[in-house]
Formats: sequence, C-alpha cells, structure tokens
Amino acid sequence: MLEQKLFQQLKRIASSYLAPKELARLEEAYNFAKLQHGETQRESGEPYITHPLAVTIKLAKSELDPDTLIAGLLHDTIEDANTKPELIREKFGPEVEKLVLGVTKLARIKLRNSNRFLPQFITRRREEQQAFSRQVESLRKMLLAMTDDIRIILIKLADRLHNMETLDAVRPDKRARIAQETLEIYVPLANRLGMGEIRGQLQDLAFPYIDPSEYTRLKKLTEHRVNEKEAYIKRFKRVLKAYLESEHVQVLDIHGRVKHLYSLWRKLNRYQSDLSKIYDLVAIRIIVPTTKDCYQALGLIHSRWNPLLGRIKDYIATPKPNGYQSLHTTVFGLDGEIIEIQIRTQQMHEQAEHGIAAHWHYSEAREAKQTAQQESQDKIEWLKQLKEWQKQLSDPNELKKALQLDFFSDQIFVFTPQGDVINLPAGATPIDFAYAIHSDVGDACVGAKVDGKIITLDTELKNGDIIEIITTNKKHRPKRDWLKFVKTHKARSRIKSKLS
Repeated sequence: MLEQKLFQQLKRIASSYLAPKELARLEEAYNFAKLQHGETQRESGEPYITHPLAVTIKLAKSELDPDTLIAGLLHDTIEDANTKPELIREKFGPEVEKLVLGVTKLARIKLRNSNRFLPQFITRRREEQQAFSRQVESLRKMLLAMTDDIRIILIKLADRLHNMETLDAVRPDKRARIAQETLEIYVPLANRLGMGEIRGQLQDLAFPYIDPSEYTRLKKLTEHRVNEKEAYIKRFKRVLKAYLESEHVQVLDIHGRVKHLYSLWRKLNRYQSDLSKIYDLVAIRIIVPTTKDCYQALGLIHSRWNPLLGRIKDYIATPKPNGYQSLHTTVFGLDGEIIEIQIRTQQMHEQAEHGIAAHWHYSEAREAKQTAQQESQDKIEWLKQLKEWQKQLSDPNELKKALQLDFFSDQIFVFTPQGDVINLPAGATPIDFAYAIHSDVGDACVGAKVDGKIITLDTELKNGDIIEIITTNKKHRPKRDWLKFVKTHKARSRIKSKLS
C-alpha cells in the first residue's frame, strides 16, 4: 500500500536526525492529517494523504525541524479539509499553526489565462505581453509580502515539486497553466534562494507542458549525445581523480552532471540550436575539502589540459547573488574533446543544490547552541537574497520605497474575486479597494466582504484577502465619514470631488 510505504520512508529519513519524542509528534501529525482528509482522493485516484506524505519526505531529506515536517503533513488540512486553525494550534502549537496558515494563503497565488502566453498560442500583441508581465510581477511581490517565515516557502516549494511530479493526473486543461505558473513564479524563487536542484527539477517537469514538441525533440537528441559521452566521462573521471590525488589534492567525490533539459533549451535559443556549441551538456563535478584545494585543483587541471579561452569563471571569489560558489573551467580533455569541469567544496555543493534550506538543517545541539546573533545573520542573508530578486522584478525606482528590511511593510496585496491582484498602501480599507477598481464602484459602494464574510467599510485589509464590493444601482454618494479612514489619494480626491 503506497500510503504505508511513504510513511515508513518518512519515518526512516526523519529518525536519522530527530529524537524519539519528535518522531512521536510526527506520527501524531500523520494520523491527524489522515483523519482530516478522510476518504478524499487525488485526481490520480490515490488517497489524498499520499500527497502531504510525499511533500514531507522532501522536507525531511533537507533535515528540516520537526515543526516544518508537521506543517508539511498538515499543509492542506485548512484549505481542503476545512480544519480549524485553532485545532492545529491546540494539538501542535502556534508555530505549526502559523506555518500551515502561511502555506494556505499562498495557495491563492495563481496565474490566470496563462495558456495564451505559451509558445504555441503566443501573439505579437505588445499590450497582452505587458499585461501578463504585470500579473507575474504582482504575484511574485505578493508571494514575498505574504511570507514572514522562510519555512513557509520551503514547504510551498516541496508542495509545488510534488504537484509537478504528478501533473499527468491533472485535467489536461489545467496542466499548461500550472506549468507556466511554476516557471514564472516558483522557478525564479527557487533560483533566488540558491536552490539549484529544485529549480532544475521544476523547469524540467514544466517543460513538456509548455512546449511538448521541443521537449520531445531535445530529449531524444540529448539522450543520444549523453549515451555517446558516458564511456568518455567514466574514463576521464578515473584519470582526473588519479592525477589530482597523485599531486596531493584529496578528491571527496567526482561525478558527471547532465545539464537540465529546460536550461539547455534556453541556451540553445542563444546558439541557433547548435548543440555542438554547448560545452556543458555533460560536465564533471569535483568535490574537494577546502577552498585552497579548489584553486590548486584548477591550476593542476590547466597545467595538463589546455583551457578554452573565456570559459574560466570564478564564482568563489565572486559568488552569484543567490550565494552559488564554484570554479568553472572548460578544457580540451582526453582525446582533445571539449568538456566543462566544476570544482567546489562540500559546503559549496550543499549551498548550490539546496540553497537557503542548507542553512536550516535541524539538530538539538544546533538548537541549543545557536545564538541570537547567528539567527539574525541567517535572517539577514535570507532577506538579502530576496531583495536581490526584488530588484529584478521591475524598474528599481518603483520599488525603492518598498524594499524595506521587511519588504512591503508599507504595502499590501489583495485579490479581486476574479483573481486580479490589487496593490494598496498598508492600512487600506474596502473603500480604497473599491476606488482602485473604478471610481464608479467606489461611489456606489454600500458594503464589502472579505473571504466571503461581511466586514465594516473601515476594516483594514490584509495581504491575501479576497475582496468583494457590494454596490447599489440607486443613486449613491460617498459618505463624508469615509475621509476619516481612506488611505489612497485616488479615493480621497474622488470622495472630496463628489461631496463638493
């Protein structure tokens, strides 16, 4: 039975770093989630509980803390099983409740009408492209504004990864939208957090739904080339390892790495689809103990095999914005074949594969010893990486005020019932929202709902709220009292003009 198999796998992974009492909490959370989801099935026909189990296994492989694992098991209970947040808090504590609520809110972030922007449907209408770009940018901003704990994003990425792995079971009309959403929202986020392995997996899983014919063509082409290279890589690895160790450089690991298909496709577009110009289709990756060993290994390699000019990159001295560090070189290797070699330490490798998740490994000793100063440093690094991502979203001047330490502390992002994102100042009310939609909607406003519940017109809106404005067909003027609580210039000036 798949469910039991997954749970046993989760226990096996978690038991390698969690104490017995924490494992007991994890089992309690599994039983609770199973009870909440009941007989519900996924679109594949499998019990729904198999999804949170698969998500939590991914989190456990990164050795994340018990609360994160428990939240992984419960991440869909509020949205899909109508579990009360208070019940989660009562059984598993406020930290787990916060994480589950955070992931639940992120479920609202979805691309609309994205199929029109897939390669096979794309038009040349500039305004449509611009509208799509604005939507993507708003959703990215919203995702960050709604997240105050890195673990929420780690759970969401694991959730998205498993959903992409099982996308075949989803209705065909939904697949392309989910794949496009993954590429536009979650891949850039994983990249900015330095989570290279998840980024590559998400891209490759989305690719066949974005451009099926290109995916099939490239898959066949690369499989042939990789098979051709397999024996060569094996021989070169053996020669390379023996050579470095004869020169007293310890090699902790050496392996071949095949370039992710989606990444290759994008690169081919820059090289007029000439695969012979892609030198890193297959690369050799060398793991050594220290930074000094990295440079020593590079020097030794260049002394034996001539490097290709312009192909040496030092990401150790100058890391990428997401923290990626490694030495890259391309050489004329055995038999004069051109091949890329990457050299890094084990720590750099962990950072390259798992990014910020590599800094969140859990252990009781770490919990006890970690100082407030170190926690602050972790948070600063996380904020720094996300700020870099924000700078790439649009004109830096537009974001200047927004990029505070806690990002959008002066802004909120809310939804219309149709899923459009509306950006308002912090403290904005339903009246501000109504006037942001249209002046006539604001003038005719007589009430409002948030997430389906009636609220007063002076209620402060929060990130992720879905707002519905109730209007009247009768002649209606704005109320003077509204001026006491509206925040936007547009609302204030319109109300004043209608009252004068």
